[in-house]
Parts: sequence; C-alpha cells; structure tokens
Amino acid sequence: MIIEQLTHIDDVALKAFKKLIPQLTGEQERYPTREELQKVIQSKDAFIFIAKENNEIIGTLTLAFYHIPSGKRAWIEDVVVDESARGKGVAASLMNHAISVVRENGIRKIDLTSRPFRKAANKLYLKLGFEIRDTNYYRLTL
Repeated sequence: MIIEQLTHIDDVALKAFKKLIPQLTGEQERYPTREELQKVIQSKDAFIFIAKENNEIIGTLTLAFYHIPSGKRAWIEDVVVDESARGKGVAASLMNHAISVVRENGIRKIDLTSRPFRKAANKLYLKLGFEIRDTNYYRLTL
C-alpha cells in the first residue's frame, strides 16, 4: 500500500471518489466533481491523501490547516476506506501520514469528528491517541 498526496484530478481519481464518498455519507447521488476536487488540491491549506494498492485508490483522507487568533490548527475530514479494503490498516496508514504532516508543520493539535456508530473508526482514533473532547458540536444547515 502506498500513501500519497493527490496532486492532480484524473479519471481514476474521479472514479474513486464517486465510489468512496457515498460509502462515507450514505448519499449515493452526491460525490465531488472534478472542479470541487481541483479546488481542494489547489488550496495551500488543504491536502487530500490517498491510499493506493495495485494502482487503485482504496482510501482517502482530507487534512486542512486553518489560522485563527489562538494559533494554527489542523482538522481531519472525510476519512473513508473502500468496503473491500477495510480491516487492512488503510485508515491507520492514512491517519499516521496526516499526523506526520501536521507535526512537520509545527501544529500541536489535530481535531476531527466521527459519528458514534462508526465503531471501528472511533476505536482507531482512540488507539492513535485522540481523546474525546468534552464539548458540544453544533451545525447550522442553510
């Protein structure tokens, strides 16, 4: 398995995201367009990492940096591994790669959210040293 940063959007990447994102969101008709993915990889503060096996993308993770008055922060989103590749350490490899990139950038804290029913993902995050925060998480859908 190879973990690398996605640097260009081709048909292979589009096909992979068309397959992977619905596995994360449950919305079969919603997946990112070429333009949406292009905006992410062109950002200086967002990185899409992919896991490849036999030249096929089997997992992805998005890492974002952002600046606020209390410092530079890191946020992990959209961690998803193809159903056929789960249980092989793909998510752990993606997470460890992202953690290394955050360390290299001198950032001391990484945040992420995970739905409680994603038992394996939550177990992995705890194993990697993430702690459940005592905070409320809010969303306003417009």
